[in-house]
Amino acid sequence: MKTIRLLISVFVLASTLAGQLRAQTETPAAAPATRTNTAVVPVSREDRALPRQNLVLQRAKDNPGPCDVVFIGDSITQGWEGNPPNGGKNVWEKYYGKRNCLNFGVGGDRTQHVLWRFEHGQLDGLKPKAAVLMIGTNNSNKDDNTEADILEGVTAIVKQIRTRLPDTKLIVLGIFPRGKTFSVQRGKILQVNQALEKLADNKMIFYMDIGSQMIEADGSISTEMMRDALHPGEKGYEIWAAAIEPKLRDLLGN
Repeated sequence: MKTIRLLISVFVLASTLAGQLRAQTETPAAAPATRTNTAVVPVSREDRALPRQNLVLQRAKDNPGPCDVVFIGDSITQGWEGNPPNGGKNVWEKYYGKRNCLNFGVGGDRTQHVLWRFEHGQLDGLKPKAAVLMIGTNNSNKDDNTEADILEGVTAIVKQIRTRLPDTKLIVLGIFPRGKTFSVQRGKILQVNQALEKLADNKMIFYMDIGSQMIEADGSISTEMMRDALHPGEKGYEIWAAAIEPKLRDLLGN
C-alpha cells in the first residue's frame, strides 16, 4: 500500500514538473530592444552652442527671398567666418564677397541638429540658387553612430533640402578627413562618403569629395592645412573654394 502511495506521489510530481516545463517552453521570448538612430532624431543644441544656433536661425529670417548660395554644416562651415591663418574669412571674401551667400554653419552640430534647425525655420522663406552641404564628422566620434547611422542622417538632410528648397541645386561634399594620420575614424568617414556619392543624380544633387587634397602623400594632415587635424586653415578653405567654384559657376549661371 505504501508503495502504491509513493508511486502515485512520484507520478503527480512528475506531471507537475512536466507542465511547468511546457509552460516555460511555450512562453514567447521577449522582443529585442529597439535601437534608435540618434542621427535622424531632430534635437536642439544646448548651453554654449545656443547663441550660434540662434544667430544662424535669425540670419535666415533677416535674409528672405532669393540668394546665391547657402552653406550648411558644422564648425568646419562656420570656420569660413574665422580670421586667417586659421579661418577662411579672406577666402570667403575672395570667392563669395560679390555674391549673396549665407553661412549656416554651427560648431559641434551633428546631423540631428541640422534637422532640428530645418524644423525651426533655417530654410524658411529662402530661395537660394545653390546650397553646399557638409555634415557628419561629429557623428563619427567613437561609437556614437555607425556608418549606416551617419548615412541615414545625411540622407535625411538631403531629402529635407530637396523638399523645402525644390528649386535649389545642392552640392553634397564628402566629409573631410580628420586626424593626424590613418585611423579607424578616417576609415569610417570614407565608408560613409562612398555611400553619399550615390545620392547624386547630377541634375539637382551633385557630389564632390575633395578629401584627398587635404592630406599629404604619406596620409598625414599638415598643421598648415588643418591646425588641429580637423578644422581647415586658410589653405584648406582655398582648396575647398577653388574645388567647388567651377560647379558653382555652372549652377549660378555665371
